[in-house]
Amino acid sequence: MDNYSFFDRDLSWLLFNERILMEAEKEDLPVMERVNFLSIYSSNLDEFYRVRMPVILALHKLSKHNRQEKEDVLLDAQRLIEHQLQKFGQIFTGRLIPLLKDNNINLLFNEPLPAAVKDKVRDYFFSQVMAFLQPVDLSETGKNFFPENNKLYFLVNLGLNSGRERTVLLNIPSNQLPRFYSVAANDQQYIIFLDDIIRYNLDRLFTNEEVNGCYSFKITRDAELDLKDEYQGDLSEQIEKQLLKRDMGMATRFLHQPDIPLRTLHLITEKLGLHGSSIVEGGIYHNLKDLMGLPVNLPGLRYSRWQPIPNKEWIGEESLFDRVSKQDCIVHTPYQSYNSVLRFFNEAAIDADVQEIFVTLYRVASDSRIVNALISAARNGKKVKVMVELKARFDEANNIKWAKKMKEAGVGIIYSDKALKVHAKVALVKRLVNDRIKYTGLLATGNFNESTAAFYTDHILMTANPLMLREMELLFIFLAKKAKTSDGYPIEFKHLLVAQFNLQQRFMELVDREIANAGQGLPAAVTIKLNNLEERKLISKLYEASQAGVKVSLIVRSICCIIPGIKGMSENITVHRIVDRYLEHGRIFIFNNNNNPEVFLGSADWMNRNIYRRIEVCFPIYDQKIREEVLSIVDIQLADNVQAVKLNEQLQNIKIEKHEPLIQSQLQVYELLKQKVYEKV
Repeated sequence: MDNYSFFDRDLSWLLFNERILMEAEKEDLPVMERVNFLSIYSSNLDEFYRVRMPVILALHKLSKHNRQEKEDVLLDAQRLIEHQLQKFGQIFTGRLIPLLKDNNINLLFNEPLPAAVKDKVRDYFFSQVMAFLQPVDLSETGKNFFPENNKLYFLVNLGLNSGRERTVLLNIPSNQLPRFYSVAANDQQYIIFLDDIIRYNLDRLFTNEEVNGCYSFKITRDAELDLKDEYQGDLSEQIEKQLLKRDMGMATRFLHQPDIPLRTLHLITEKLGLHGSSIVEGGIYHNLKDLMGLPVNLPGLRYSRWQPIPNKEWIGEESLFDRVSKQDCIVHTPYQSYNSVLRFFNEAAIDADVQEIFVTLYRVASDSRIVNALISAARNGKKVKVMVELKARFDEANNIKWAKKMKEAGVGIIYSDKALKVHAKVALVKRLVNDRIKYTGLLATGNFNESTAAFYTDHILMTANPLMLREMELLFIFLAKKAKTSDGYPIEFKHLLVAQFNLQQRFMELVDREIANAGQGLPAAVTIKLNNLEERKLISKLYEASQAGVKVSLIVRSICCIIPGIKGMSENITVHRIVDRYLEHGRIFIFNNNNNPEVFLGSADWMNRNIYRRIEVCFPIYDQKIREEVLSIVDIQLADNVQAVKLNEQLQNIKIEKHEPLIQSQLQVYELLKQKVYEKV
C-alpha cells in the first residue's frame, strides 16, 4: 500500500462541489434548476467548513511531516474555493439573474429599490421585520457577544454627533422570516433579499445617527459533538446537551463582504476572537443555499416532474408478506413509488400474525409515517425493537424526538455506543403462521425516509430468504447486547456482509477471485458504485486488480481518493461521476465471477468511517431477475454521455464527448422501469 498514491479526500470533496457548479453552467437546463444547483453548492461548502475545515486547521495535533502536508492541502483548498466562488458569482449574476429578468422576474441584487415597490417593502419592514432586529454595540459588548453558526449579520458603522464612530452588530433574522420577499408591480415580479429590506431601512433603526457603512458577514463553526467515552449516563441526554453547544463550536470561517474597511475587520476579529479561523472575502450576500427557496413558480422554469412508477408487485389485495414469501421484490427510488416500503411497515403494524419487528433508523423524515407505523405496532401489541442512531450528524435532534415518542408508546429503543455508529438500513418482521415462524426482511441502500426517497436514488430489497434473515436477526441480537454491555459476541455471517465482522475481508476476497481469474485468462471485472471512496486497503486492492488486468469500473458520486489512469498502477481503472436531477445514493458491488456475476447492494461506502467505525450491511442479490435488472441499471449508468463525467489522474471532472445515441442515465433508467408496469396501470 505504501507504493501507491491516493488523492486527498478534502480536495476531492471540493472537486465534487465543482461538478455541481458545472450543472449550474449548463445553458440547456431550466433556469431554476440551475439556481438550485448553486444552492446545493453553497450548502455543501458550508458543510465542508463545518466538518472538514476543523480537521485541516488542527495542525498542532500532527507530526511535522503531516503538518506540512495539511498546510499544502489548506492552501490548495483555499485556492480551489476562491476559484469556485468567482465562478459561482459569474454564473449567478452574469447568467441566471438576467435569464430570470427575461421572464419578468427581477431578483434585486445590490441595486436600488424600484419606486413601484418602495411602499410595500417599507410596510413589510415595519410590520414584519422590525420586531426581530436586535442591534448590539460592539464597543460595549466585547467578547460577550457570540454570533451563532451560519447566521447572518451586519456590521454597521455609525457616525455620532460628537464626531465619534461606533460599530453595531445587527442580526438578519433569516431563520425567523423568509429570506426573500416577493411583490408584484407593473406586470413584473420583484424579489428582494431580506438583507436589503433591512439595509434600505437602517435610517429608521438609527434615527439620530449617520450610517457610514453596512457590511454583511457570517461565521461558520465546527459541527462535531464532543461525546466523552467515559460518560456513563443516558446517551440521548448527553447528545441533547451537546446539541445546545454545537453552534458554540470553534469558528472555522469568518466570511465577509469584500468592501469592509480594514479597521472594521480588525475590530471584529479582535472583539470576537476570530484569529484562528479562515478569514474569507465573499460576496455581499451569504447563505445562498437559501436560493432553493426562491419564490419563483412560473411554469417551464423547472424540471417537468417524473411521476413515480407504481410497482407491479404490489398491485392487488394480496398481503405484501405473502407476496414476498413467494419471490424477492425490489424497489428503485425515486423512479418507483415508495408506497410499497410504507406498506411494509403499515401491514406489519396491523397484521395479526406479526409478533416482532426489528428495524435500524439512521435518518428519518421529520413527519415520519414509518415511525408512526412502528408506534402503532407497539400499541397493537407487537414487540418492536428499534436501533436509533443518535449520532447521525445534523439529524440528532430529530432522532431524539422520535426515540422519545416511540419509547413512550412502548417501543424498545436501542442506542449504539459512543464509538460505533449503526448505519445499516435493515428491517425484520417475524410472523407466526400455522405455528411456524416466518421471516420477512427489508434491506436497503438508503435510509427509511419517505422525504429523501423522493430525490435519492436507492434500492430496497424485500425478501423472505430464511438464511439471510436469520443472520439479520443475529445482528439485531448482537446490537441489543452490545448496547447493554461493552462487548458483543462473535457471529459468522455467510450471506450478509457486515462491517466490523466480515465486510472488508469478503470484498477483498471477491476482488482476489477476479485477480486469480485474470491470471488464468478468464473474464475478470469489478464494477462498483459508491457515494464515497477513501479507505486505502480496499483502494490498494483495486490497484492490485488493475495491475493484474482486471477491468475496474467505478461510479463515485463524491469523495474519490483513487487515482485512475496511471500507467503501472491504475491504467485499467475508470471513474465516472453522475450528477443529474436526482442525488445518486445507491451502493452496488458487482464481481464478474467468470461471466456469472455476483451482485451486492448495501449501505456501506468505502470510507474509513464505514469500514472501521460503523455497523454496515451489504447483501447479495440471489434472485436472477432482480440481478439482471440491477446489472442493466449499472450498464446504463456506465454508458451515460450526457450527465456523467470521467475523473482523470488529477481528479478533474472531464466532460464525456456526446455522441449518438445520447444516453442520460436517469431518464433511461426511468424508461426501463416503466416497462415493468402492467398495461392496465
